[in-house]
Amino acid sequence: MSPLEIGALIAVATIVVLASGVPIAFGLGFVAVLFLLIFEGFGGISFVGELFFSSLSDFTLVAIPMFIVMGSAVAASPAGSDLYAALERWLGRVPGGLVISNIGACTLFSALSGSSPATCAAIGKMGIPEMRKRGYPSALAAGAIAAGGTLGILIPPSVTMIVYGIATGTSIGRLFIAGLVPGVLLTGLFIAWAWYASWRGSGGVPVVGQRYSFAEKFELLPKILPFLLIVAGILYVLYGGIATPSEAAGVGAMLVLVFVALAYRQWQPKKIWTILSSSMRESVMIMMIIGASGVFSYMLSSLFVTQSLAEGIAALEVNRWVLLAIINLFLLVAGFFLPPVAVILMTAPILLPIINAAGFDPYWFAVIMTVNLEIGLITPPVGLNLFVINSIAPDVPLRTILAGALPFVCMMVLGIVLLCIFPGLVTWLPDLLMGG
Repeated sequence: MSPLEIGALIAVATIVVLASGVPIAFGLGFVAVLFLLIFEGFGGISFVGELFFSSLSDFTLVAIPMFIVMGSAVAASPAGSDLYAALERWLGRVPGGLVISNIGACTLFSALSGSSPATCAAIGKMGIPEMRKRGYPSALAAGAIAAGGTLGILIPPSVTMIVYGIATGTSIGRLFIAGLVPGVLLTGLFIAWAWYASWRGSGGVPVVGQRYSFAEKFELLPKILPFLLIVAGILYVLYGGIATPSEAAGVGAMLVLVFVALAYRQWQPKKIWTILSSSMRESVMIMMIIGASGVFSYMLSSLFVTQSLAEGIAALEVNRWVLLAIINLFLLVAGFFLPPVAVILMTAPILLPIINAAGFDPYWFAVIMTVNLEIGLITPPVGLNLFVINSIAPDVPLRTILAGALPFVCMMVLGIVLLCIFPGLVTWLPDLLMGG
């Protein structure tokens, strides 16, 4: 069999195994070992254990559990409600301001937590009932929270950017900086649609909230500003070359834990254990996927699937933008079925040589790839954020949630188009701060 035929068999087997509900790490490991046994015999799996652990030996990986601890501490505290309340007080009088404040709260909370489901749950529990009570359509209320939660994998500090950096050997600090302007761009597009939809849905008279005094507006800022300063500090030490991602993540996690314990009285052993245990579960899950993906990638390379696929795509006599459109479509479909971390680990090492050969910037492609994977979080059949919203607002049908999320999907597609037309939106800030 040719390597491409073997690759097709591997793709089918992987889809079948993962569709059966097997955890991703075990599914990838099983397919990798199976095909190594079939085509290379028992000698081909003699060092699978060594491959698995060598995939986890990179010191940069320490940043992942540290950022997860930081996010878990924020998610376990009332920080989400404070973010939401503060923005609602400042934006409540703006036409459509309650939806805008919810998107803003999702943006800030997802940047702090790095978890889309946690953002949807934390902000949605407060925001969706309040928006519906004030007359906003259920579809808009649910769709805004579902879309806002996706921004956490783009706006730094982002676990998926760390995974991309490790998988491709690119600078994590530069990746973080590259995600800032596109994250703000997507937030702006979401806000623009939210304002228009609320204006249209209310017959041209947008709903406005209650009036707050300046004292009430400034009341919650002391609790919010430290979180934002921690994120800004992490970015500063990274692009300034002061600390490595692992060091910055460790200090950031410690500062967030201390602040949550002091400001929100979360110092009880039971609450601290809840934060650490949830962080450990998520970290182990991601690490298992990384280790299994290392074995899976070795299997593809050993059977010459990766090389043949890269050569086949590179040999296509098509315009490089057509090539990028094909890759975007592939990533979009992959994101429908797999979480972002798994897609990045499985595809980034294969796609990066093709992207480089086509003359595209690898950091720009990281952002394009991430936005594609964001779309998968709010589209069926997996659409994790849709199901989280449905669980916290069970009286809102899944069909209504999807209808509310689809316009935001269109905003993401528009964002990808704008980033393709103006790649400087991604590359300008990293080049300015870290050099070309």
